[in-house]
Amino acid sequence: MNVTWAAKLGSDGAIVFYNLHQGRRPIAEAKKIPQNPCNIPETCPPFMVCYFDTVCQCPKQLAQTDCSPPITSTCNSAELLYVGEMLDYSVLEFVKPYMNADINACKKACMGTCSCSALFFENSTGNCFLFDQIGGLKRAEVGSSGFVSFLKVSRNESGWQNHAKGSTNEAKHIIFLVIIVTATILVVAGLLYVGFYYYRRQKRLLEYPTEISEGDTFLDGFSGMPVRYTYRELCKATKNFSIKVGQGGFGSVYQGEMPDGTQLAVKKLESIGQGKKEFRAEVRIIGSIHHVHLVKLKGFCSEGVHRLLVYEFMGKRSLDKWIFKNKEESSILDWNTRFNIATGTAKGLAYLHEECEFKIVHCDIKPENVLLDDNFNAKVSDFGLAKLMSREESLVYTTLRGTRGYLAPEWITNNPISEKSDVYSYGMVLLEIIGGRKSYDPGEIPEKAHLPSFAFKMLEEGNLKEILDPKLVIDENDESIVSAIKVALWCIQEEMRLRPPMTKVVQMLEGLCDVPQPPMSLGPGARAYSGFLKWSGNEGTSSGLTEYNSDASLSDIRLSGPR
Repeated sequence: MNVTWAAKLGSDGAIVFYNLHQGRRPIAEAKKIPQNPCNIPETCPPFMVCYFDTVCQCPKQLAQTDCSPPITSTCNSAELLYVGEMLDYSVLEFVKPYMNADINACKKACMGTCSCSALFFENSTGNCFLFDQIGGLKRAEVGSSGFVSFLKVSRNESGWQNHAKGSTNEAKHIIFLVIIVTATILVVAGLLYVGFYYYRRQKRLLEYPTEISEGDTFLDGFSGMPVRYTYRELCKATKNFSIKVGQGGFGSVYQGEMPDGTQLAVKKLESIGQGKKEFRAEVRIIGSIHHVHLVKLKGFCSEGVHRLLVYEFMGKRSLDKWIFKNKEESSILDWNTRFNIATGTAKGLAYLHEECEFKIVHCDIKPENVLLDDNFNAKVSDFGLAKLMSREESLVYTTLRGTRGYLAPEWITNNPISEKSDVYSYGMVLLEIIGGRKSYDPGEIPEKAHLPSFAFKMLEEGNLKEILDPKLVIDENDESIVSAIKVALWCIQEEMRLRPPMTKVVQMLEGLCDVPQPPMSLGPGARAYSGFLKWSGNEGTSSGLTEYNSDASLSDIRLSGPR
């Protein structure tokens, strides 16, 4: 089959090839040369640059005159205007270079030729092309080095002078603006840095003072002091005090862990004005006390405004979590465990009252201050902040401090306080251990609401089962049950002289001596005290959650108080 092709040169300079069929009618357009429209000389107006998508753009050097350079004289008072690099001109591949030299020689040749209005210089080959007039330009193709382009313009033409001056002034203005902005940023950053440094320094001096304070001198003057921790160490150990396990009147308690895995309980004293005094007393006293049934003070921190105490951590937390309204059978304490807790608590108090160098009155015995280790061994906590009585002192007047439901009647009647006040509070705790309920529960029927009165009545009637926690599985006539109930009722006698000392309480609980029958009813003062509890509202239900502080003192002496 014969095929006839025809080539047509268009007015735009492009050549189109056609495949002709019978009748010489074009059937299909085969090919167009050049395929890139930017390779056609007249695609864009003179001096404008053609891009691949046939977009024509005026170089910024010619933008002021809409790409029409005022070439009024090409010989006298002329200069070369830089147009750009990586440019190309479609006819360059069809003409011979004017010369082969460097860029300076090419520019000199154009300036020496009056007809030269434009030059193109190829850096890679040194080819220099001179033109008296040009059409549109184009961007150099990928992989090509392109040409450097210059146009000859009149030096006296005001437009180009102003443009050059404007460009220069604009550049100077931009540089000046950049310098001003940079300098401002540096000054502000410097001031912020100095301010932040000063703030951190002051804060560090406050938290980590370099000079030993009066309190630190006081504490360091004693031998055998607990370990001194830095505030930074305790922050790290407690993960910035994120795990709170308790709250007291003088601060909060947080769980912590040292790098060696040792668990700690860190008490952070928050009332600095009042806590500093108590802190010194507590570190001095508790640091010298060691007993299996007393929580051990392992260390302390005294830096700047910070006052912290570090105790051994008790895995089972406080007693109240185990005896009050615990509905999980797996968490119910059996009687043997409860009895051991009661005995251990009594031994801890007996040590404070009789075996320490100084007699220490706790003043806030309650289930929340009886802590349990992983084996449910009881340890009395919060026994610092004490007025230490010498052996010759048996009574002391004090400001009322404690928790409603556990306070002895003498706290209310302004009578002097002694270790027998702790005995009364212990008796209330022992009753709660036996009954599995709080000493005053308005949710019970009136007869049972006040546990001590109800216990006296049931003991007199011989109905001990009604006193016991119904969750306990044990014979109410068990010897340890009977002894514990009698001991508790002896401890809560209104008259202090009738209350046994804690050493005697331990002996009675351990069966080393007989437990006589206690008086069968509360005294009138105790009954009035019971009425006070009811009149106060829900204090019985708070059972240690609410503190009672009243100015019932005849002196400013303070005993160990709630924290």
